[in-house]
Amino acid sequence: MSEQEIFGKGTWIDKLAHELLEREKSLGRSLDLLRVESGLGASGVPHIGSLGDAVRAYGVKLALENFGYKSELIAYSDDLDGLRKIPEGFPDSLEEHLAKPVSLIPDPFGCHESYGMHMSSILLDGLDKMGIKYEFRRAKDTYKNGLLKEQIHTSLQNSSKIGDKISELVGQEKFQKFLPYFPVCANCNRLYTAEAFEYLADEKKVRYKCHDAEIGSKMIKGCGHNGEADITKDLGKLAWKVEFAARWAAFDIRFEAYGKDIMDSVKVNDWVSDEILNFPHPHHVKYEMFLDKGGKKISKSLGNVVTGQKWMEFGSPKSILLLLYKRITGARELGFEDIPSLMNEYNELEDIFFGKIKVDNQAKLLKSKGLYEYVNLLNPPKEPGIHINYRLLVELAKMFKENRTERVMKKLLDYGTIKNPDPEIEKLIELAGNFADEFDQQEKVEIDMDESAKKVLKILVDALNAEEEPEDIQNTIYQIAKSNGVEPKDFFKILYQIILGTSRGPKIGPLISDIGRKQVAKTVSEYI
Repeated sequence: MSEQEIFGKGTWIDKLAHELLEREKSLGRSLDLLRVESGLGASGVPHIGSLGDAVRAYGVKLALENFGYKSELIAYSDDLDGLRKIPEGFPDSLEEHLAKPVSLIPDPFGCHESYGMHMSSILLDGLDKMGIKYEFRRAKDTYKNGLLKEQIHTSLQNSSKIGDKISELVGQEKFQKFLPYFPVCANCNRLYTAEAFEYLADEKKVRYKCHDAEIGSKMIKGCGHNGEADITKDLGKLAWKVEFAARWAAFDIRFEAYGKDIMDSVKVNDWVSDEILNFPHPHHVKYEMFLDKGGKKISKSLGNVVTGQKWMEFGSPKSILLLLYKRITGARELGFEDIPSLMNEYNELEDIFFGKIKVDNQAKLLKSKGLYEYVNLLNPPKEPGIHINYRLLVELAKMFKENRTERVMKKLLDYGTIKNPDPEIEKLIELAGNFADEFDQQEKVEIDMDESAKKVLKILVDALNAEEEPEDIQNTIYQIAKSNGVEPKDFFKILYQIILGTSRGPKIGPLISDIGRKQVAKTVSEYI
């Protein structure tokens, strides 16, 4: 990154905010308030990817404020979306509500006013726990209060033009036959079965017929009702291919990121915004989806959901923010097993920020410090927190089920890792303990080593597996390395990397004794 390419705090977020500002200036629009938006799906269980959309938009908001502009994040819950399929683990009783707007479906768990608010609240709770500030808006209220009525009216007046453009841009011909608007059927409360075929512009009403429709590979029976719906007060919603554009124009949105799975919708919405609604579409950035470790897209309905709430049982909110702010491009495989390395990486960033780790490359230093500041939502602490290797805590937590906090704390004191007990350490032990109880194995760390090091590891595994425990494990390791031509300090470093995922730690001999020499032998043998 050359000098002139560095903006703000040197991260991709600053670069994006800078591009947005340059574009806004070229469009000659007011810069008094720059709104960014994140759409929150309310039909399935919100996962890390859903959180990511809002967290990244918030990062852009922070960067704009850092550049001296006023900005706010609109978190928009699409709770008029129809339920297409029942998410994994949800009751079959939801079957009767398929195709109904999620805000009209009762909460199957009985704790919120609707299924839609139940899902939205999970996501909002995750954002609250991470310190993300937003203005919450719901589709149900937006439509009910007529906030999009002008945009709906204009879109429906231009529906044949829009239908042809959708066909041209993405090959979907449905909207050449039907209007890009779904009323909620007055008779059966279903959304996608009620297809609108005529717009009565003077009355601002659509005419529709409720008939069978295929939704999420399931045929949903329509009730046959013929009706009219008033776009200014009856429940209904624009099709996704035009709804984003209507929101952008109505709320004056200047930035929205999107996942590559909705590229087609964004392409059409950009055109509708520019050409039909005469509102220059917002600045965008496309991000890749998170994949599970099997390479499948993390999905709200498949049940392979990594939720923010579950993540925070094992890792800090900052570990999620680090995951989301590190970069935006490229698909990433994601699982809870990534938590230890992210927890440790945050500590390393903090050490760089406070000058405890020296970084000679100035661009890298600026970027690392900038990333640390964004992970702290541009309000970094005045001094570093307590750093303990997360993998060490997991290994210690595996040893102690009873009185875990006190016993792990005592070990940390014995090792000289900490000087005094502290509530912050208790919280870390609790997180690592949850991780140790839930997952058997750590993610295997990539280690660069030659054949001679592997040979010495093999000798060590045999020694650790021997019937009799070596009298002094520390000395045994030292002698094995030295007598086989490997520098002992390099060998200790390899062992720390295998056991703790870091290059140093407490004295290795006592640590191996505590973890259990046969357990360590099993872990080490995976690297031979």
